[in-house]
Amino acid sequence: MNNQLKSYAIIALMSSGVTLGAYSLFNLGNSSGFSDAPSAFTTSVSNQNVPGNPGEFTYAAEKTTPAVVHIKTKMEVRQRQQQFSSPFDDFFGFGDPFGGGSRRQQQQPQEASGSGVIISADGYIVTNNHVVAEASEVTVILNDKREYKAKVISTDPSSDLAVIQIKETNLPFLTFGDSDALRVGEWVLAVGNPFNLESTVTAGIVSAKGRQNIIDRDSPDVNPLESFIQTDAAVNPGNSGGALVNLKGELIGINTAIYSRTGQFAGYSFAVPVSIVKKVSGDLIKYGNVQRGFLGVQISEVNAKLADEKDLKTSAGVYVGGFSENSAAKDAGIKINDVIVKIDGVETKSSAKLMEIVSRKRPGEAIQVTVNRDGATKEFKVTLKNKDGNTEIVKGDNSPESAKSEFLGAKFASLTPAEMKKFGVSSGVKIAEVLPDGRLEMYGLAKGSVITKINDKVINTPKEAVEALESRKGRIKLEGVDVDGSRFIYVL
Repeated sequence: MNNQLKSYAIIALMSSGVTLGAYSLFNLGNSSGFSDAPSAFTTSVSNQNVPGNPGEFTYAAEKTTPAVVHIKTKMEVRQRQQQFSSPFDDFFGFGDPFGGGSRRQQQQPQEASGSGVIISADGYIVTNNHVVAEASEVTVILNDKREYKAKVISTDPSSDLAVIQIKETNLPFLTFGDSDALRVGEWVLAVGNPFNLESTVTAGIVSAKGRQNIIDRDSPDVNPLESFIQTDAAVNPGNSGGALVNLKGELIGINTAIYSRTGQFAGYSFAVPVSIVKKVSGDLIKYGNVQRGFLGVQISEVNAKLADEKDLKTSAGVYVGGFSENSAAKDAGIKINDVIVKIDGVETKSSAKLMEIVSRKRPGEAIQVTVNRDGATKEFKVTLKNKDGNTEIVKGDNSPESAKSEFLGAKFASLTPAEMKKFGVSSGVKIAEVLPDGRLEMYGLAKGSVITKINDKVINTPKEAVEALESRKGRIKLEGVDVDGSRFIYVL
């Protein structure tokens, strides 16, 4: 897809978020964070009695609309200002408790609007990350006009998905369909709240599957996971996070972006397939982040030019051009110049399809990889690894290993080995969230910064950080590393 199309899609995605506008497959069960309430993970049939016949537009619309919600958010746009009572305060990073030496921020509220899909009877809702990212307040309005404050459970920028929850029971929810079985030309409905118009249904067909390179990512830490369903169902700002459903009323995707020259619908929209949605949402609820397994390969799609250049014996598949450090694929025996043609028996004619299949697996899970090597077919059992090159589960910022400090106004999370290496530390905790009006916000410490010592005591876990703060006497001395890699010392 050309760069022009890519930039148009980015504009549309940002507008959508900011304009006012038995689940045995993944072994979640009760330990996932769900109660015994029915959910999309445990229910294979609808919990609603809908008149009409599956396959009719009216049937799908009436089944879907009660489970699609309107999401409104408030965000504080902060502008940092520095006031120093002396040049030494700035040099040493010491803050004056009377106001001098602190880095203050002005707040300007903004409102945004989007959509979400209820996936459990007890209030779990999946939406887009860009709908709720950086929101200080999230409000959910149900189809019957009931209104609730929502809690953000966790987010995943790589897939642009997020899970939020409201405190309610016996809610209507959508069941997961099968996006793998979706066919180009099949009728689908998009349900959401464009331009703050609640419960809007539009129809179209599946135009393509496995679309990539739709959305730019500004952060180098975000690895985009893109295998979009492309449709011509009308989707506009405010539809982000809403449902894409088949004519059975099953969820097959979450509407995320549009191709547009103006930020409004111009013929094509893109949805995250439900094969990714159910894995990501389940992980966000259970672990606080997404457990992604990695092959550890550098890949590119095979075309006629590449096949001729590398003297490949196949014209379709995904070419292995190199390996990452501690590569799972290399450990299993896969070599450079191999062409991956299947994973777990499913053809991988595109990089998007390969990434989509692998993304459904966690570190430590095994997949069967079929390669074409010099014209011969070979099978390899590959045990996937995490981003740090091992098979361990990586806990997220909202996992049980995180902790909250009321004194500082922040949430802490454990550092991964990769983060320790990145910041050049052997201990410490990550600032997972800076809460509004807290001391850390006043001093300008950002999310992602690392605290290594509190009152000269080395900190290893979020629990230790909170205990050190709760047992404080007098002023608090913080030492650590800011997000830009610079060292800091603050006295509060």
